[in-house]
Amino acid sequence: MEPTPATPRAAPAATRGGWTPLHLAALLLANLTLAMGPLLVRLADTGPVAAGFWRLTLALPLILALSLREPAPARRVRIGTLALVAGAGGFFALDLASWHIGIETTKLGNASLFGNAGSLILMAWGLIAARRAPRLLEIAAIVAALAGAALLMGGSLEISHESFVGDLFCLLAGLFYAFYILMLRPAREQMGQFSVLLWSTLTGAPILLAIAVLRAEVLVPQDWTPLLLLALSSQVVGQGLLIYSLKNFPPLVIGLALLTQPAISALTGWLAFGEVLSLGDVIGMVLLAAALAMARAEDKPG
Repeated sequence: MEPTPATPRAAPAATRGGWTPLHLAALLLANLTLAMGPLLVRLADTGPVAAGFWRLTLALPLILALSLREPAPARRVRIGTLALVAGAGGFFALDLASWHIGIETTKLGNASLFGNAGSLILMAWGLIAARRAPRLLEIAAIVAALAGAALLMGGSLEISHESFVGDLFCLLAGLFYAFYILMLRPAREQMGQFSVLLWSTLTGAPILLAIAVLRAEVLVPQDWTPLLLLALSSQVVGQGLLIYSLKNFPPLVIGLALLTQPAISALTGWLAFGEVLSLGDVIGMVLLAAALAMARAEDKPG
């Protein structure tokens, strides 16, 4: 069982090198559901930032219900922790706004790749926090992940200027997302996963609404189905499992796992919109899988 805040002497599983295949499955499922987000944003008939607002707002009742099921210590909110989670929620809102604008004008694979560019910051921070030189398998995992991501990026700069601007918005979103993850890590040590998600969602939703109104976007959809699926898959399942994983994995592994999303989005773009899936894309996916396998081998107890 996962240690509770009432047992501070028990180290997180990631610190002990004790994360299990079940933990890894939760992390990969989080990234699988999050990678479906760009498709659902494309299918929504609201503005892109408005879609982000509905993603958070429609998910709130279920997140609230799940948070109330957590033990009382996991729901206890200290002022400092609440400020940290609120700040993370602000970064998350800026991440969604930038990312959703980018999704409208670039390939789904590119949107997911650049939207997770913050994984580089997470990997670097993981090595800095460890206060040691990277080990051989860690270096190999990082090189494989970056090579796979580069192959998935493909010919991004060879397509239209409009698509390049979309890539830049997604890149900005990736930076915001890294700050979101890093700010939530200490909060996750004190609060339950859905209590953390509740407060960050409550902070982010009004910011997204304000941005959507300033952009004069269509706010109310005619078809609620894509937005309901977006709220359930990306916000409840995806973010819920990702925040759960913050307590089980070091930032290096979280960063590597985030880079699986471009592979899933590239496949989705190919199946749903006929976007080209090249041999380089396939090799990139294999390299990303190899990077996670090496990270798992490196993090086993000695």
